[in-house]
Amino acid sequence: EELIRAVRLIAAGESVLDPAITASVLDTYRSTGSPSKSDAAALGRLTARERTVLELIGRGLTNDEIATELVISVVTVKSHVGAIFRALGVRDRAAAVVFAFDHGVVAPRG
Repeated sequence: EELIRAVRLIAAGESVLDPAITASVLDTYRSTGSPSKSDAAALGRLTARERTVLELIGRGLTNDEIATELVISVVTVKSHVGAIFRALGVRDRAAAVVFAFDHGVVAPRG
């Protein structure tokens, strides 16, 4: 059941990473390469709303949770996420989170 739930979440564009292991994932991702276009100019291409969505992604929120937080539809969240990926030149949420941490959009908890 857990595996089926995880597959459904991934298919819906959600994350299945436990926030407790995010730091480990970030360290591993950084050691294997950085996202393309990972410069400050890429951040400037985001709208204010996209930057907010990126921050919430970096905090580990799912699309559903972001929609609830911002009082928008999940479809709108997915649209913002796609625009974020294109603007930053990344392919997935993990790369977007790395970018967000590397550029100070999200600060590590501690």
